[in-house]
Amino acid sequence: MKSVLILEDVSETLHWLGEIAVEAFPGCGVTGASSVRDALAAMDRQVFDLALIDLRLPDGSGLDVLRRLRAAFPDTICIVTTVMADDSSIVGALSAGASGYLLKEQMREGMIRQLQQIKEGVPALSPSIARRIMEHFRRTGPAAGETGNLTSRELEVLTLIGRGMRNAEVAAQLMLSENTVSGYIKVIYRKLGISSRAEASWHAAQLGLSYGGKADK
Repeated sequence: MKSVLILEDVSETLHWLGEIAVEAFPGCGVTGASSVRDALAAMDRQVFDLALIDLRLPDGSGLDVLRRLRAAFPDTICIVTTVMADDSSIVGALSAGASGYLLKEQMREGMIRQLQQIKEGVPALSPSIARRIMEHFRRTGPAAGETGNLTSRELEVLTLIGRGMRNAEVAAQLMLSENTVSGYIKVIYRKLGISSRAEASWHAAQLGLSYGGKADK
């Protein structure tokens, strides 16, 4: 990660998250924003590899920034960093396209480790959040082994995004255009009833696709 945007209105926490980002990704550049307006202005000036986004801000919701980032820069990895651990906030963030959800109450070392795992294709999720997501899908999502009638090509795409590959990397691997890959991902999301890469990774793992599963030849 070369460039990181941190959206956080508490200056001490912004500084703390900045230190964590630099420790997780040595040499990265960090841009801080304390409001939705500041974050949108920063997005106009620069493309970020990673964004750490608080939810409650003085002039609105961090979800507005998250949605704008996902629409304008689909390769930017968006991680929610918050104290809010309720189901509504978690589902809202994942539905908006968050690739992870970290609670700021956890230890510094845990935050660093979870951010570093992004490079290995592991969603950045606090342990308690991962448990809540798994419980949510046990209640509402497809059962393990069900593929939502995915085609063999869609399973290949799900496998690769489950391993943390970006659209361009998936396109190169499968010798497709990025637009075609984006189209496949939209279909996969619709068939599985999901809306984020974190959820896609969870489903890929449940289906045995993330590490040497069905899509391997």
